[in-house]
Amino acid sequence: MAMATGGSGGGLTSDINVTPMIDVLLVLLIIFMITLPLSRRTFDVQVPPEQKQQQQKQQQSDQIVLELRADGSYAVNNQPVTVAGLDGTFHQIYDQRPAKLLFIKAAPNRKYKDVVEAMDIAHGAGVQVIGFTPAEAKSQ
Repeated sequence: MAMATGGSGGGLTSDINVTPMIDVLLVLLIIFMITLPLSRRTFDVQVPPEQKQQQQKQQQSDQIVLELRADGSYAVNNQPVTVAGLDGTFHQIYDQRPAKLLFIKAAPNRKYKDVVEAMDIAHGAGVQVIGFTPAEAKSQ
């Protein structure tokens, strides 16, 4: 009595069925392709209007610039001032102003000590913020 078995080893064979896996991947790919453009966001940007040069000149005239010149003299907005008169000049300018901002423009040959003394005088007169103007590029 021989039993006929169809196959050589008898037992279960496990082969990976690739077709359903590819179908799932294609569905996921389509879902991501559809949702990607929907996730993009736009940013609303408001660009300020172009400023006229007249407004810029007016803003520059409101700025107070203390200039330490190369010859050892001082000037506030191109008006010559002595070291002793700096305190009075600063009080006269800044007592009425709510924003107490001063720019210092020092010549390259001026000593650090002179700049610090001028800053101390300005702080004593009530100046709260001090800025330095960058060195001007020499034209050739």
